[in-house]
Amino acid sequence: MVSQRGRRNGSAVARKLSTPDADNAPTAEMPAVTENGAEEARVRAIPEAAVARLAVYLRVLSAMSEQGATTVASEELATAAGVNSAKLRKDLSYLGSYGTRGVGYEVAVLVAQLERILGLTRQHKVAVVGIGNLGHALANYGGFPGRGFPVEALFDIDPDLIGVPVGGIPVSHLNDIPEVCSERGISIGVIATPPPAAQTVADRLVQGGVQCILNFAPVVLQVPDHVEVRKVDLAVELQILSFHVARRAENVGGNGMVVR
Repeated sequence: MVSQRGRRNGSAVARKLSTPDADNAPTAEMPAVTENGAEEARVRAIPEAAVARLAVYLRVLSAMSEQGATTVASEELATAAGVNSAKLRKDLSYLGSYGTRGVGYEVAVLVAQLERILGLTRQHKVAVVGIGNLGHALANYGGFPGRGFPVEALFDIDPDLIGVPVGGIPVSHLNDIPEVCSERGISIGVIATPPPAAQTVADRLVQGGVQCILNFAPVVLQVPDHVEVRKVDLAVELQILSFHVARRAENVGGNGMVVR
């Protein structure tokens, strides 16, 4: 997934090649949180790579909490999240949370801290634009509301879809995006349209006060600096996986073992 802040955009692969350590590349500044949940006076910049891992930690911890876990060791959490313990501890240090030696982390406290730092203490209303196969699936996905992202508006240009409920929400026309998004307080727009329509959709979302856009269309969007864009290009992700597969194949020795 590629981040595009304002008018800037680029390949995730290119960014990794040009940046010696992706974990040192800061995103927008976020307040660090102490162990009792209070914001510190000073503000730290959390690297984008670390933000992505914090979201993974939250998912893992939420599952542990549902299973009745009250504490978790750093090694256990690191293994469940697919990272090493040192990286986990470094990531959690951005929250000001270091756990207790011999005990680990309190699951409920850490969940609360992560939700706070990720901005999940309030709901973010979502609009999906383009009710094709992908948009239809997103509109019906039941996991969004439970994680604080209720889908509140749907848009398309197909006259056969206008007014038809999808996931319980009637589909509105693309021309109504600014008005509907403003009225319903939409903060996140998801673009699942064909590429030629994506820029027009983005413009209308911005007119409606949308501050964040998740873009599935394989185009670079031009948006104001205050609008955050995340680009999801499945073809690029597959190409990255292909690169790793090819590299592994080149490193396999004659005995079938991978040479590292």
